[in-house]
Amino acid sequence: MSAVQVTVDYDAISANVEILSSRASRADVMAVVKADGYGHGLIPTAQAARQGGATWLGTAQPHEAMLLRDAGDQGRILTWLYAPQFPLAEVISRDIDVSCSSREVLEAIAAGAGESGKKARVHLCVDTGLGREGVTPQQLPALAEALKKAQNQGHIEVVGIWSHFAWADQPGHSTIDAQAATFRAACESVDSIGLEAGIRHLANSAATLTRPDDHFDMVRPGLAVYGVSPVKDPDGKNFGLTPAMSVSSRLALVKRLPAGHGVSYGHDYVAANDTTVGLLPVGYADGIFRQVSGRATVSVAGMRHPIVGRICMDQCVIDLGPETDVRAGDEVVLMGTEGPTAGDWADAADTIDYDVLVRFGTSMQRESRP
Repeated sequence: MSAVQVTVDYDAISANVEILSSRASRADVMAVVKADGYGHGLIPTAQAARQGGATWLGTAQPHEAMLLRDAGDQGRILTWLYAPQFPLAEVISRDIDVSCSSREVLEAIAAGAGESGKKARVHLCVDTGLGREGVTPQQLPALAEALKKAQNQGHIEVVGIWSHFAWADQPGHSTIDAQAATFRAACESVDSIGLEAGIRHLANSAATLTRPDDHFDMVRPGLAVYGVSPVKDPDGKNFGLTPAMSVSSRLALVKRLPAGHGVSYGHDYVAANDTTVGLLPVGYADGIFRQVSGRATVSVAGMRHPIVGRICMDQCVIDLGPETDVRAGDEVVLMGTEGPTAGDWADAADTIDYDVLVRFGTSMQRESRP
């Protein structure tokens, strides 16, 4: 058994998708399960999302989309991140929708469709301001014409058009309205040349929760599927979402240290008073951020205790205080309802919740909650 246990509540994922579906109203919901389901496990996360009402699944990498098919998922799946050299024939043959941002990728899609003997379902990706994936508005007309030609030749079928927000996690930011306007203009531009845009999708988790005017035909929540909101709920209820991941370990050693005693390499921490410390058999090799040394806390028996001294490769130390009933073998909650949240870890590490979930989920032993 691993020294650190990651537990995932898949019923919570299903419930979260139900909530997101209710907020999306008439729009379909694509649950984004990329990066091994944000560290929650690709296959069980996808199954839970389907049970919650997700009509689509989204993966960045094609190999994850194919793993979903191998696991028996027969619903609509979109994948979007690959170079023109990627062999797309197998992806297309498995009825997986693909994204197109350039002429080079379109050529690869058409070639893959020819090799597979199956028409490729394509979503045109437009860069509305993120500066990442997508064709620019200036290059859109030429690519749209090329897509129309390929469709007339029977290689592809354009079934969607999409883009991605840059600042939706900051409600009210001027780029949100600007990107939405650019996206609407792109849809109209594509329609004007006789190429039906198909399913329009733009909203990520933040926009799903806060921008119903930008839901279009489908929303693509990622982080919120796992119960973590990228925006603050004004009601303080996390939009009804339930975090699905919890992380725990057990103390390997508990001992007294006198005042003036240093802790861990370099003695960055020196006990100001007589105290009790606990040794956790987990470190940066297990996904714990080294930079949270002296900044993060964990929970023991419902009480928060700071991580003190430098976090090592496979262990770290917590200060339990001068008086404690804690013993070796007691459970320590690193993240969960009775301990720190993903946001707490993100603040301590100067990173984002996404990074925390993926780091914990992919580096430690994971099991579903009974």
